[in-house]
Amino acid sequence: MITLKILAALLDYPNEEILADLPELGAMLAADSMLPAHLTEKVDEFISALASRDLLEAQADWVEQFDRSRSLSLNLFEHVHGDSRDRGQAMVDLRAMYLGHGLDIGVSELPDYLPLLLEYLSTRPEMEALNLLAEAGHVIAALGQRLASRNSPYGPIMAAVAALAGVSALEVGVIATPDVDDDLDEVWAEAPVEFGAGSALAGCPSGAAMAARLEGTGQ
Repeated sequence: MITLKILAALLDYPNEEILADLPELGAMLAADSMLPAHLTEKVDEFISALASRDLLEAQADWVEQFDRSRSLSLNLFEHVHGDSRDRGQAMVDLRAMYLGHGLDIGVSELPDYLPLLLEYLSTRPEMEALNLLAEAGHVIAALGQRLASRNSPYGPIMAAVAALAGVSALEVGVIATPDVDDDLDEVWAEAPVEFGAGSALAGCPSGAAMAARLEGTGQ
């Protein structure tokens, strides 16, 4: 599942190590052949553009994109539970799932951070990983739609993650309104995006539900 690991690195906060690895990441992505050709091409374009950028500028753009816009938060439970108490318990349960499979993320990491989830899933068997990713598919696709509406260079990266989750942005019933940046709390309150709409975890699945599904695979 090297493609998931690569997409995790590309969505994460840019650093010197990631920039140094970009040429290798592009070659590995092409060799893995998990993505459709048109998405592989778009991801390659992103890699080439990022490789040509100044690190500090790339970091500033990432912060502006993901840290200063709640609607684009890479913490998935933000889009499901908001600030409710359920989010805290979901975090605990998801962390327990990681620990149950030998991944200690440390106290400073939030377990619902999408690059971290992708990194974890890259260590799991393919079908198990893709099934679990699908549970977050509608949130991921909505993020992709929001990024695309802003012409963000990260749009194709999120689209690639959504493709692996088996959900197209066109299937998302509730998305960010184009040209609206941060004031989306009222939109979410009226009709929040849910994990895995139509699945066994439709509604507000927590890490516990994900863990229960994982245990059911016999892994």
